[in-house]
Amino acid sequence: MKVGFIGLGNVGSKLSGSLLRNGIELCVHDLNIDLVSKFKNLGAKVSQTPQEMMSVCDVVITCLPSPTISADVMEGENGLLKSVRSGKIWMEMSTTDEAEVKRLGALVSDRGGASVDCPVSGGCHRADTGNISIFAGCERETFEYILPLLKKMGRRILHTGVLGSASILKVLTNYLATANLITCSEALVVAKAAGMDLNTTYEAMKISSGNSFVHETESQVILNGSRDISFTMDLVLKDIGIFQEVADRANVPLEINPLMIDIFKDAIDKYGPRELSPNIIRRLEDKTGLKILAKGFPPEMTDEEPEEPGYEVVPNGR
Repeated sequence: MKVGFIGLGNVGSKLSGSLLRNGIELCVHDLNIDLVSKFKNLGAKVSQTPQEMMSVCDVVITCLPSPTISADVMEGENGLLKSVRSGKIWMEMSTTDEAEVKRLGALVSDRGGASVDCPVSGGCHRADTGNISIFAGCERETFEYILPLLKKMGRRILHTGVLGSASILKVLTNYLATANLITCSEALVVAKAAGMDLNTTYEAMKISSGNSFVHETESQVILNGSRDISFTMDLVLKDIGIFQEVADRANVPLEINPLMIDIFKDAIDKYGPRELSPNIIRRLEDKTGLKILAKGFPPEMTDEEPEEPGYEVVPNGR
């Protein structure tokens, strides 16, 4: 299987690195020449355009910052669609909108190809080690064909159903992570204001019913002061904005998500769109004059689990 990968950013570089590390014949494309050169030195081949990549690869993966960029890569002058034909597969690993991936997927189907939306979840540090989780929305036959490839990039692989279903679950889980980030930030600021030791507070939250994946990861880089999880506020706003669109189409009158959208819009106005997302806590730090810092926490998260072969997660009752 010849695989192409478009988008060598924070997540894409780690996923494509896992493919190379696990012996996949890989071709890459990115607008950043330095990133492309790095992968070329690691053994990857280089395609000058998405169209060229799809012509020589069996599967092409896109991992890009926004639905608009994905659409351009697919439909542009030298886009992937121009080389799609029977047997070709497009795998969209970007966080995107269900309706948009279905629209592009229909164009792929019209040309005889197949599509998969397969976003990842679990943090950049786990993408780096191949231990991240992957959702995959597509026909079962397509899923079984690409499952060996997914297992080389991720640990837990969940077939979510038809095309678009994985994108819904991705923005749903990002919505939950954002809510966790905001509430952890508020809890830490209240603890500091109430005179609590923040190291003790962190442990209390970790061993309690209030614990979460976000607390065990993002609270640590908050307390360190680096606030670095390789994710920015504009990306958070994009994700929870897409989740809001899903809810609106389903006629669900959400209450918390619109408030979170306002919170992140305010933070972006204050600190800029490329501010690291855990610095959402700065809104409360600035208002209270408190600094939420403690000793002994790492500046960034690393995955301590050894890389292991991926496997399919089967839902209860299936």
